[in-house]
Amino acid sequence: MENLKYETKSIWDKADSKQQKIMHDYAKKYIKFISENKTERECVQAVYARLQEAGFGDDLKKDKYVAVLHNKSLFAVRKGKKNLSEGFRLVTAHCDSPRLDFKQHPLLESVGIAQAKTHYYGGILKYQWLARPLALHGVVVKKDGEAVNIVIGEKASDPVFTISDLLPHLAKEHVAQTVTKAFEAEKLNLVIGHIPFPKKGKEKLESPIKLQVLKLLNKKYGIVEEDLLSAEIQVVPAGDARFVGLDQGLVGGYGQDDRICVFTALDAFLEVEKPEYTTAIMLWDKEEIGSEGTTGASSRFLEYCMQDVISAWAPKATMRQVMLAGKALSADVHAAIDPDWQELHEKLNSSTIGYGPTICKFTGSGGKYGANDAHPEYIAWLRNVFAEKEIPWQMAALGKVDHGGGGTVALFLAVYGMNTIDIGPSLIGMHSPFELSSVADIYYTKEAYKAFYGA
Repeated sequence: MENLKYETKSIWDKADSKQQKIMHDYAKKYIKFISENKTERECVQAVYARLQEAGFGDDLKKDKYVAVLHNKSLFAVRKGKKNLSEGFRLVTAHCDSPRLDFKQHPLLESVGIAQAKTHYYGGILKYQWLARPLALHGVVVKKDGEAVNIVIGEKASDPVFTISDLLPHLAKEHVAQTVTKAFEAEKLNLVIGHIPFPKKGKEKLESPIKLQVLKLLNKKYGIVEEDLLSAEIQVVPAGDARFVGLDQGLVGGYGQDDRICVFTALDAFLEVEKPEYTTAIMLWDKEEIGSEGTTGASSRFLEYCMQDVISAWAPKATMRQVMLAGKALSADVHAAIDPDWQELHEKLNSSTIGYGPTICKFTGSGGKYGANDAHPEYIAWLRNVFAEKEIPWQMAALGKVDHGGGGTVALFLAVYGMNTIDIGPSLIGMHSPFELSSVADIYYTKEAYKAFYGA
């Protein structure tokens, strides 16, 4: 009678010392990846380099093809044994993460401090970004088209930046406000300097601290203030990701939503070298702000790439025929039950960290608005794929009904009629500057994507 019941189990209960070492070693590689790649540009550049090393290029006459759009989105595909008209396997992930962006006119000076004005990107809790070390990552493009990459705050010898917080002695009225009112977006100003530009004699300088900041930027990068108008500078948490806990069973770090899926999907894609069906990986930008723009999932980049591939590899097939036969995974993270906020989850339908990658039948909010709702036939097919490879997994929904919600890129894949579902590891503290993931979930997410690619 016990076989009639279904119960998810912790991966750690079944993992022996050998398996734990495999998972831990894989997590080390993952930590290096997310520590080095904190923006979508850096992420795409790193993925592109790995694909090139594996023999991918821009020649569709060959069996391995990769295309990059505006340095922020990437598509790669490997020809399978079966004709493309019989379908393909696609895993998509997004490489952007919540952060703070420099405004176009960022620099100001007041009461002995130079600051940079910012505009937050994506869903953040503003207070989490105060009174912590922050770094600058980005690109400045000069009028002549020269691109200058900037990374400050990651080396031990680098200075870091911060956003000052209000001292408790003066916060009597402040702490009585709601979180939304207490933490104003226009006060997320980054501290970037304090020493004024040296004066000559009785010379009077306007904004001397700001001038000193500009001098230092010009000396190191050859840029002037006007160049910031065509810049994309992101403020991110400084420092590397780390193992968390005495047992090192967790990974803590910035940008795990969704670079954890980028890393695991790329490895799975590269490890399946001779697939039956054509395999593809798609990395998108702008998911955190609704997947808009030229590099978001609502753009036509995937469609253009597939049209090119069909023309080269299956000229007798139609776009409609190929897309309808495709199977896709929207690789995105899920929210695990937080031990301190268990009341916000409906536990029967929530994920537990360390229990394997989480399948989410639908996202959206309220009455499933803004969601792709996967078909039971596809879920059953995926269950069988994982069962054959003994992949641990769980199924969950995002919080209690009417208590929130979220979205992924799944609905942008569903418009083509292909079967699509969300799957990825669950995080604690999602969208915070220091998200937590399980070492076990990281490894088995890669194994789940690998099983999908090989099915």
